[in-house]
Amino acid sequence: MLDGLLNLSWWQVVLATLLMTHVTIAAVTIYLHRSQAHRALDLHPAVSHFFRCWLWLTTGMVTREWVSIHRKHHARCETTEDPHSPQVLGIRKVLWQGAELYRTAAADPEIGERYGRGTPDDWLERNLYTPVPSLGITLMLLIDLLLFGVIGLTVWAVQMIWIPFFAAGVINGMGHYWGYRNFESPDAATNILPWGLLIGGEELHNNHHAYPASAKLSSKRWEVDLGWLYIKALRAVGLAKVKKVAPAPAVVAGKEVVDMDTVRAVVVGRMHVLASYAKEVLVPVTRNELCRSQAHCRKVYRQARKLLLEREASLDDSARQRLQRILDQSQALKTVYQYRQRLRDVWERTATSQESLRQSLQEWCRQAEASGVSALQEFARGLKGLTLAEAHI
Repeated sequence: MLDGLLNLSWWQVVLATLLMTHVTIAAVTIYLHRSQAHRALDLHPAVSHFFRCWLWLTTGMVTREWVSIHRKHHARCETTEDPHSPQVLGIRKVLWQGAELYRTAAADPEIGERYGRGTPDDWLERNLYTPVPSLGITLMLLIDLLLFGVIGLTVWAVQMIWIPFFAAGVINGMGHYWGYRNFESPDAATNILPWGLLIGGEELHNNHHAYPASAKLSSKRWEVDLGWLYIKALRAVGLAKVKKVAPAPAVVAGKEVVDMDTVRAVVVGRMHVLASYAKEVLVPVTRNELCRSQAHCRKVYRQARKLLLEREASLDDSARQRLQRILDQSQALKTVYQYRQRLRDVWERTATSQESLRQSLQEWCRQAEASGVSALQEFARGLKGLTLAEAHI
């Protein structure tokens, strides 16, 4: 029995361990995150319960606790009320003590009461999964010892640290500290890598914070969301129903009037609109106005880009002063920077009606076209032609 019932070689044990930890990752991203926390998809009851049981065995996590903590994270992101923000608590603490932060938040009944609604509340949840989570991980230990023998203790240990490190530490920590950003979400969320393979797509964290209710986390064509591939496979055999993916505004050729379709495309797809504004207006104007040579351009652009693309409210006093010095060098750059804020104001301020929103957007386009800045004028003309593209789900 030293080798267990399966009597596997060492490399087979390694593969089996990686497979089991990957199933756990899939359960977290598909069931806990996308289905339960954000309601982006519905899972067949058999699939849903398999994931719930598997997580009970391999992590001891309670669905209601995980969901409520994650929902509070979105509601209070990067504030002192965020359960695990590296911007507030420091990257070292969140990366290495993420599981402790989770347990601290889980011990607060108010979080579960306010943010945990709609999670499973059946007989198994009330009498097994929630009251005795330690029983699940104990059973997993016995199963690992039975299947793998003495090495099963190591297999179990790897299973126990996998989610606390990768989900609680890497995603909650590095996903709000280091990486690239496709969208100007009002927080520090980043995409750690463009290939969401190791953590099932959760690496694409900035995309997720831009559109939390989307079942698909990838945005660019070259980004890979492994969790989305699994969801499509489940949907193909009738085991999952996708409810929502991130909207993508598209330009209708020949459309030159700001109508309600334009308003809806701009408001719903505002993260795409801001990303396009940065790419088509801010970046080229910055290069044209500030660069004197190729070497100089690289240095200036690297210093200016982050300041220009961040929300001004998120900058400290020193960063604001540096930003102002950059803007003072060019009236055109100052103009397009101000127009970006004015465009954001169109959907952020409270409007009395959809018609008033349309008029505000129409006026923004009219003034932008009269600005004299060619990149801004071209963007405004394209903005009028926007409509929401059909979501491919």
